[in-house]
Amino acid sequence: MSASPTSPHPQDSYPDYRPNVGVVLFHPDGRVWLGKRHRQPPPYNWQFPQGGVDDGEELLDAARRELAEETGVTSAAYLDRTPGWLIYDFPADFAGSKKARGFKGQKQAWFAFRFTGDESEIDLEAHGEVEFDAWKWAVLDETPELIVPFKRVVYEQVVSAFGGYARGG
Repeated sequence: MSASPTSPHPQDSYPDYRPNVGVVLFHPDGRVWLGKRHRQPPPYNWQFPQGGVDDGEELLDAARRELAEETGVTSAAYLDRTPGWLIYDFPADFAGSKKARGFKGQKQAWFAFRFTGDESEIDLEAHGEVEFDAWKWAVLDETPELIVPFKRVVYEQVVSAFGGYARGG
């Protein structure tokens, strides 16, 4: 069962983990939107849109903001969200800025949306800093194999939570 899109998100739970949202955008035929990470070499360079939650921001609002910033998409109908936080740790050799700020990893709330617009709406440069070089529609079940290994368990949980939406709208 999913959580309410506006369920509370106590910032004190998992304080060593950066609050983050992830978005699975479903095409009407059940495929999912994936972006190829900007300047990241293969093989693990595809992922769903995701990003940090601003102070005081509702999780659903953060998910819609991240989707728009990273893909240009605003035509999306809310479907569901995962209950609670899904957690992953940064690997020991991870040198990203989030780890440098003292975070052990990320705690994520995941949201499913159905794309209701036209593909011409997708604009990877819509909001300045580019997250993705390219995009594609893919099969949900294949996504855990495309993501960096340290995020794979979370992607498997997301596939399990949202698999019913992969049958189309």
